[in-house]
Amino acid sequence: MKLLPRGWLPNKATDTSMAQKVPNNRPLNGGSPANGHRYQAEAGILPDVEGGILLPGAVPECSSVAAMPRTIPPGRMPGSTAGKMPAATAWGGAQIRPLATGRQILCFGLRAALLGVAFLLTGMAFRSSAATYWPAGIIPPPPVREFRGAWVATVGNIDWPSQKGLSSAEQQAELLAILDRAVQLKLNAIIFQVRPACDAMYASRIEPWSEYLTGTMGRAPQPYYDPLAFAVAEAHKRGLELHAWFNPYRARVLGTGSPASPDHISKRRPQLVRQYGKYLWLDPGEKEVQDYSLSVIMDVVKRYDVDGVHFDDYFYPYKEQDNAGKEMDFPDDTSWRRFGAGGKLSHDDWRRENVNRFIERVYKSIKSSKPWVKFGVSPFGIWRPGYPAQVKGFDAYAVLYADSRKWLANGWVDYLAPQLYWAIDAPEQSFPALLRWWALQNTQGRLLVAGMNTTHAGRGTRSASADSERRGRSWPPEEIVNQIRIVRQLPGPSGHIHWNMRTLMRNIALDDALKKDVYQQPALVPASPWLGTAAPAKPKLAILKAATPSQSKVAWSSSAFGKTWLWLVQSRSGEHWTTRILPAATTSEAWDPAAPDVVAVSAVDRKGNISSPAVISLKPQAR
Repeated sequence: MKLLPRGWLPNKATDTSMAQKVPNNRPLNGGSPANGHRYQAEAGILPDVEGGILLPGAVPECSSVAAMPRTIPPGRMPGSTAGKMPAATAWGGAQIRPLATGRQILCFGLRAALLGVAFLLTGMAFRSSAATYWPAGIIPPPPVREFRGAWVATVGNIDWPSQKGLSSAEQQAELLAILDRAVQLKLNAIIFQVRPACDAMYASRIEPWSEYLTGTMGRAPQPYYDPLAFAVAEAHKRGLELHAWFNPYRARVLGTGSPASPDHISKRRPQLVRQYGKYLWLDPGEKEVQDYSLSVIMDVVKRYDVDGVHFDDYFYPYKEQDNAGKEMDFPDDTSWRRFGAGGKLSHDDWRRENVNRFIERVYKSIKSSKPWVKFGVSPFGIWRPGYPAQVKGFDAYAVLYADSRKWLANGWVDYLAPQLYWAIDAPEQSFPALLRWWALQNTQGRLLVAGMNTTHAGRGTRSASADSERRGRSWPPEEIVNQIRIVRQLPGPSGHIHWNMRTLMRNIALDDALKKDVYQQPALVPASPWLGTAAPAKPKLAILKAATPSQSKVAWSSSAFGKTWLWLVQSRSGEHWTTRILPAATTSEAWDPAAPDVVAVSAVDRKGNISSPAVISLKPQAR
């Protein structure tokens, strides 16, 4: 760390009077040049760590956090028998204690306390081997804000795992490859299906292990691990949000080859389950069903550090046909007679109200437990035929009993991602026409995210015409690129989600087009101001000792650890700004060989709020 008051230099390298002229910049523990605590020959520059001695600006490694005492004794550096540090009073009077939340918070708190001595102070310069930085009032450009997600479906092994019965190591390798591809594409959210059909892709106390993991319902992965815990941890290491995707009512896909385990809902509480075509389905009209599914969801919210809860388009089921090819009605006569028939609502309106009440309960329950956890729904892309006027097609309002417009209007979701799975020029289901209509319904200002049919993108045609859709021919990659551009151009929409991740893993031409044309810069998930607007604390900056003479390395910290979710790191070289979005655990960045002209670091919280930037510049700013 190289810290000098502006305009002051010591007379010689061993000038220990610097201790009196610069607070805290003194030989530690009574050290002197004879004891080896020498200032470097370069004017007034302190080494970071020399002989195990912690000097202002040095940041200890955190590999031995577990061995730290509950209170660091004065004069002792954690993790070292020889290294020493000033007593707590010499570091602002703060004692460093492990927190109940664990090793990571302790490590971060120690870094923050030690860096605090050498962090940015008005009127002081920071020097590295390559450059000298000064505090600056430069305002960096606003970051790109866009929800960029992808669905990872586990039902039927669509996206993950690729087949039943893979070893734990193989499953983990596939999941890491998915997360790494998301980072390569600069996505920022993964929608991970954790409850395909009243089963669990995690260690549940309520429902059995999913058969899509091992091939046998109720059997845990071997060697044991928890896929959801693994997915959350690895996503967060990469700065990705991880949304847990639930199917609230689907109980079983029949004919999967594995019998239901004894603890499956169809065995334990068969009175709540209805057979409908090739499915077993929970009856949304049963109050016990509403309570049961809510308990499953809240169990995950409370036990896992998920960033969101997600539903897709399945509420009451899509219509099934009998052996004669005739559409069958959902068999809910029992619950209708018990709970609906005596009321003022028609059978259809009662079904819709069952879903409405559940959506509202889920939203409010999540907010009462963890207000920052987002709730999102991805309904069928057409609310009703005729909305807008030219639109024809499936009526989700009448068939699935999903009044998704009401959920958006009432603010019962934090984001809505209608599945707009049609081409731009499809005359009866135009992607931009439907998206524009949905934007007009968003009177509460929630996040509106376009669900996109990325699986349809291939190399089969030169244009995504309505005729190509009718014939089942693929779209060119440019169709998805252009849909993303339309989302950005229209007022109101906040991003998009790709269906599905398997396509992004296999379609190299599409990936290349996305990276080249629309994903050049990383993006932050848009803020959710209805969840709170308090910004996190402004970070503090320090220059660390570089690994090479040509390298410049900046570290940062915040006093509000636990509130920081991401770091927004922006650097400018000449007139060009570059943005990096880093996870909270990453607290430094290096540039080599060219030091940037400006470095700005901001903290981002779980609600998307951004702190004021801490900024340093190669050129002193006029006062």
